[in-house]
Amino acid sequence: QVQLVESGGGLVQAGGSLILSCVASGSISSNAMAWYRQAPGKQREWVAGISSGGITYYAASVKGRFTISKDNAKNTVLLQMNSLKPEDTAVYYCYSEFNGLPSWGQGTQVTVSS
Repeated sequence: QVQLVESGGGLVQAGGSLILSCVASGSISSNAMAWYRQAPGKQREWVAGISSGGITYYAASVKGRFTISKDNAKNTVLLQMNSLKPEDTAVYYCYSEFNGLPSWGQGTQVTVSS
């Protein structure tokens, strides 16, 4: 029922930056939001999260390089990615739960070249 639409993925050189955007079709003011990623042949892994109150959490692999934020008025969650590494190459997914049901974005490809 609630759709998540991602954008901002692309090709970037190592050390570069990229900003991913996730726009929800409904209110996210009461929702915790998260970003996950999945590289080919690997399991989907949690990357970052933000509570309904704006508290942020990060996987150790991205801490200090990525920043998650949200704008409740725009129903938007961002993932700012700095100092990108080839190991960050993956499809990135936005995630949340609405009325107890999981909702995933379609994914956006991030490729970091060496």
